[in-house]
Amino acid sequence: MAIGLIIIGDEILSGKRIDKHFARGIEILAARGMQLGWAEYLGDNPERITATLKRTLASDDIVFSFGGIGATPDDHTRQCAAVALGVPLVLHPQAKTLIEERIVEMARASNQDPRLDAPENQHRLKMGEFPQGADIIPNPYNKIPGFSIANASGTGAHHFVPGFPVMAHPMMEWVLDTLYPQLFHQIAWQEKSVFVYGSMESTLTPLMEAVETAFPLVKVFSLPSVGDAQTRRHIELGVKGEPSQVAQAWEQLLAGLDRLSAEYRPV
Repeated sequence: MAIGLIIIGDEILSGKRIDKHFARGIEILAARGMQLGWAEYLGDNPERITATLKRTLASDDIVFSFGGIGATPDDHTRQCAAVALGVPLVLHPQAKTLIEERIVEMARASNQDPRLDAPENQHRLKMGEFPQGADIIPNPYNKIPGFSIANASGTGAHHFVPGFPVMAHPMMEWVLDTLYPQLFHQIAWQEKSVFVYGSMESTLTPLMEAVETAFPLVKVFSLPSVGDAQTRRHIELGVKGEPSQVAQAWEQLLAGLDRLSAEYRPV
């Protein structure tokens, strides 16, 4: 089981809006001792969204999908999820109640009559049409819910939230805290790294390979940088993984750098 993010919207792919879900999603998971396994960006293309959801719904993964669950012509996520699962869209009764409560609140705030049978308000109810069998995700910002559906594999689930960060991120936190607290802090993890100056990755590769061979629960990474006004050209070289092995791998890594007479400092 991995945790994945699907981030949907032409406006993100075109650069009209800057994605805020990826970075914040990592932070939300990290606060609970969890890690992101994968992420995908999609435009507002129904065929591609459906194909992606068919693939991910067949997995055991826990997936958060951001965007496209509104009721305008460029919102396709609800419909694509239903097609991917082979079930109809149905108006969720609890979603209907919450949307109607929101309509009444908005009308009263504007000193207007909350006509629930008005065409525009009937159209708003489409935001509560979810794949048959879905559960709702409460929205603390404006009550318009998201929804969760079980994966076709029988394990894992997909959780669909709006594209607006002010709504989506609290909803993601609610899902994790309500449905998955048993998964928090289950994997011990540690990371250590140094900035290495004046060395080439090809020179460091044998050392990296030796460390990974000696410690199978550790990954060795290298991140070259051309430097900037504050930092010289360098390679961030480090180890990450199971803490007890990280400690031993760290010692071996530093000893190897010393043998190479490499210039380095801890990050």
